[in-house]
Amino acid sequence: MSEAGVSEVSAVPRTTSSAAPSRVAAAAALGVGGVVLLAAVHLTQGTSGVGIDQLLGLLTGSDADGTAAVLVASRVPRLLAALVVGAALGVAGAALQSVSRNALAAPDTLGVNAGAYFAVVAAAAFGLAVPVELSALLAFAGGLAAAALVFALSGGGTGPTRLVLAGSAVALAFFALTSVLLLLFSQETTGLYAWGSGQLAQIGLEAVARMSPLVLLAVAGLVVLGRRLDVLGLGDDTASVLGVPVRSTRLLVIVLAVLLSAAAVTVAGPIGFVGLCAPAALRLVAPLVPGLRRHRVLLPMSALAGVGVVLAADVLVRLVLGGQAGVEVPTGVVTTVFGAVVLVAVARRFRESGPARQVAAAHSGRLRDRRGFLVVTGVTLAATTAVAVAGLLLGDTLLLTGDVLNWLTGRAGPITTFVLDTRVPRVIAALFAGAALAVAGTAVQAVCRNPLAEPALLGVSGGAGVAAVAVITFVPAVGVWALAGSAALGALLAATLVFGLAVRGGMASDRLVLIGVGVSYGAMALITVMVVATDPFNETKALTWLAGSTYGRTFPQVLPVVGALLLALALFVGRRNELDLLAVDDDTPQVLGIRLTQTRVLLLAAAALLTATAVAAIGVLAFVGLVAPHAARALVGARHARVLPVAALLGALLVGLADTIGRSVIAPAQLPAGALTSLIGTPYFAWLLWRSQHPSS
Repeated sequence: MSEAGVSEVSAVPRTTSSAAPSRVAAAAALGVGGVVLLAAVHLTQGTSGVGIDQLLGLLTGSDADGTAAVLVASRVPRLLAALVVGAALGVAGAALQSVSRNALAAPDTLGVNAGAYFAVVAAAAFGLAVPVELSALLAFAGGLAAAALVFALSGGGTGPTRLVLAGSAVALAFFALTSVLLLLFSQETTGLYAWGSGQLAQIGLEAVARMSPLVLLAVAGLVVLGRRLDVLGLGDDTASVLGVPVRSTRLLVIVLAVLLSAAAVTVAGPIGFVGLCAPAALRLVAPLVPGLRRHRVLLPMSALAGVGVVLAADVLVRLVLGGQAGVEVPTGVVTTVFGAVVLVAVARRFRESGPARQVAAAHSGRLRDRRGFLVVTGVTLAATTAVAVAGLLLGDTLLLTGDVLNWLTGRAGPITTFVLDTRVPRVIAALFAGAALAVAGTAVQAVCRNPLAEPALLGVSGGAGVAAVAVITFVPAVGVWALAGSAALGALLAATLVFGLAVRGGMASDRLVLIGVGVSYGAMALITVMVVATDPFNETKALTWLAGSTYGRTFPQVLPVVGALLLALALFVGRRNELDLLAVDDDTPQVLGIRLTQTRVLLLAAAALLTATAVAAIGVLAFVGLVAPHAARALVGARHARVLPVAALLGALLVGLADTIGRSVIAPAQLPAGALTSLIGTPYFAWLLWRSQHPSS
């Protein structure tokens, strides 16, 4: 199957059978019936004792237990929020997929929800008590900016891999900024972390009542544009010949879709992947209902499917976890898991890997001689040493180099001793975790032959994070080595899942990345569930793992990553020739007698172990395993004998610099290192994607 086979949404059929209207009506009736049934179940769930008997009694005029009060105060607002949010996101996803002709387009993959969420949190952080309408306007501005950036980076969103990677990068950047605001303004943003995963619980009907007309108008506008969208499905040239203003139609559809997403975020926060799941569900039944592909039918049905997805997720949360936990656990984490499954399922159909290879071609290094390598290594080593020294001296307490020397010789005063006893492990953790992630990223990119692959984007970091948070949550007194071992197990399981799903039909590099991104989203959702369900008021714990922080590190916690890095480096350096050959193709290593499967498994297992120990030491860090190997190859060429040491130094430099800046720039307050690496790595990643479209520039 070609890339177009996955990326393009099916064009509208030219003929429709006479049975199409009746089949559409039957499908609509089934959909409405399913939603009504889910709504009825939804109304019986909650923290109070109101159940089906009381609801039936209310219908007959009996209200001895105050059933009506419970419904009006809590359950009906939550149900109406699900209706508004599900309809808005379902229609937004369908519209974005049609206008980009990409089955993976959605408010999440375009970064719209992340941009809208950041705008709302920023308003709260700076004490702006804005009305609902202004909050929706802010969310709209943030979402529209994110969508514009993603479309620009992905070349219009027509390539599945490029779209998802661009959207993930932009979403990570907005998440980093949002995490910074949540940490710095914890009082002003209380409760916004869980809300940021999509929370249907409402206080009254104000938000729903004010956003409902906006959602209805935007949906109506898109339905009116349905015929234009039908024609756009035939291609831009054909649409232009038939008199459709392509550019203005596409822009108007995107604006209306972003407006719907902003309204949904205003009501309930960014509920994930409804816009991906709802149209995907309709595509499954489209062969049986031919008229479903026409947009004046598709869009209303997408609204119905979106409501069904949201209601089903909310019912499932409260059915499995009970009423109280169902209130605390965001509905959006369940829809995110649904979306991750859909993303993986779509990705498994993907076969070609052209775009990733273009990136590799665009970034071959120029300094290939030994002298250039030694110069680069020396300069990088000096810069990393300077960052390490700066990390020891800077922070909430400024020190001198003499203070460090006195500490090393045991002659420092009590204040200096206390400061360096806490600061030195943090600096070491940052340097070695950065080096570990860079080396792991180098190995993963070589084995997968995909320069856009890295542990965080492939779900390996997420798997390690899930295991580490689970152990900390359920076994708080666990030892350092047990924590590192559990993280390693989680990373290996995630890697096995990703590579096992990607190997069907040959390990196409772009399919691997798409599946990895899906698993990564699912892992982040599981972390949120564990934290919110077990300790809903401890948002800092989740942000520490998801944003990456060296806070509170001790020497014993650093030992696993140091040991793993030394062992993995020895392995990779010893296998440097195999890494060179694996980065070329599958045939050459086999001709030279290399056992391809065994070698891949060994190298990927070592990379997963490195990632796990780094996550156990510092949390989940994004882009380090992507930026450092790329920069190393650009500086010293593609030979891994040279790339590995330079990448390790660059990774240590990047994380060490981020940690030092985070501890110093707003001292005594601190910024997580992972937030800063995301802010540094996102522009570089965006440049890589842009260069892949313009290799000659």
